[in-house]
Amino acid sequence: MATKYEERYAHNPRDYVSYDTERLREEFLVPKLFEADTVRLTYTHVDRMIVGGIMPVEKTVLLETVDALRSEYFLERRELGLINIGGPGVVEVDGTRYDVGTKEAIYVGRGSREVKVSSNDKSAPAKFYLNSTPAHRECPTRKVGQSDAKVLEMGSSETCNQRVIRQLLVKEVVESCQLQMGMTELAPGSVWNTMPAHTHSRRMEAYMYFNVPEGQAVCHFMGPPQQTRTIWMHNEQAVISPTWSLHSGVGTSNYTFIWGMAGENLDYTDMDFVQPNELR
Repeated sequence: MATKYEERYAHNPRDYVSYDTERLREEFLVPKLFEADTVRLTYTHVDRMIVGGIMPVEKTVLLETVDALRSEYFLERRELGLINIGGPGVVEVDGTRYDVGTKEAIYVGRGSREVKVSSNDKSAPAKFYLNSTPAHRECPTRKVGQSDAKVLEMGSSETCNQRVIRQLLVKEVVESCQLQMGMTELAPGSVWNTMPAHTHSRRMEAYMYFNVPEGQAVCHFMGPPQQTRTIWMHNEQAVISPTWSLHSGVGTSNYTFIWGMAGENLDYTDMDFVQPNELR
C-alpha cells in the first residue's frame, strides 16, 4: 500500500504575476489524483488544505498520516470530506461501514482514528476525491447522498452557464468545523462555470474537474481580477485557488467539477463578485 505526498507553499499575488505557464502549473495544478490502490495527497499551505484522491482496486486502502502532519493518525487534528466519482464503494470509519455510491459524499470528523476505503467491483473501482482541513473541534461523521444535498439551479443557456450546484458538505446539510464541499454539473451546451466570477478573501478554494470528455479540456481562470492567468486542465485534475484569486473556467464541452473551501467562515454566499466586463 502506498501514499504519495507533496507539499506546496503559499504565494504573494505580486510574485504570481511573473509566473510563466510552466510555473503556474507547477504551483497550482494537481495533475494526477487517482492511481490504483494508492493514496495521492497534495498539502497546500493555503489554509493548510490537503487535496487528494484514493482509488481502491485490488485492496482495501488505509488513509495514513504523513510526516508533515506530525500526528499519530491522519485525523488527529483534521476533518475530511470524500466524494466518490467512480463506481460504488465503501468507507469504513473506526469499524463503521458506509456505502458511498457515485456522486455521494461522506464527512469524517476530527478524532476518527482509522479510515479505510474499498470498491464494490474492481472492474468499476470507486474514486474517492478528498479535501482535508485542520479542525479545532469534533463533528459527527455522516454520509451525504445526492438526495440530501441542497440543490441550486443557476445560470442560463443564453449565457452558456446553465448548471446545477449540489451543496453536499455545507452547514445546512452537515455539521463541520471549516470544510465545505459540493459538486457543480453543467448542462449540455453550457461551458462556463462560476460566471460572473468572484473572490472571497476569507476562504481559499480548490476545484477538481471531471466528466471532461476524452479529447476535450477546461481552461481555468485564476488570479486577481485585474491580473488573470489561465491553466488548461484535463479530466480528473485539481487546481488550488488562493484567497486572493478568482476561480472560474470554460470548457470545450460541458463537464462537472467538485469545489472545496476552507477558511474564516462557513457562509457559502460570502463572495465578492466581479462582472465579466471588469475582468482583465
